[in-house]
Amino acid sequence: MAKASSRLLFSLSLVVLLLLVETTTSPHGQADAIDCGASCSYRCSKSGRPKMCLRACGTCCQRCGCVPPGTSGNEDVCPCYANMKTHDGQHKCP
Repeated sequence: MAKASSRLLFSLSLVVLLLLVETTTSPHGQADAIDCGASCSYRCSKSGRPKMCLRACGTCCQRCGCVPPGTSGNEDVCPCYANMKTHDGQHKCP
């Protein structure tokens, strides 16, 4: 009987812990959510093809949870963003 009680207590503790983790994190397990729309709007503000830039940046931002600062470069700040490639092996993220 004591063994069943300890198992039940452990299971309930685990459920509470998982609920706490779920409610304190944003999508993709990140504590700080990023506004992809605003970040990508600035990132693509000087692009020659802004609609295409925004679409690619939005995808990269959602997958990586970050966008490098500025309108170009600075990719060392967000390695996931910098390392994402297209099917052709070219950089996906602007």
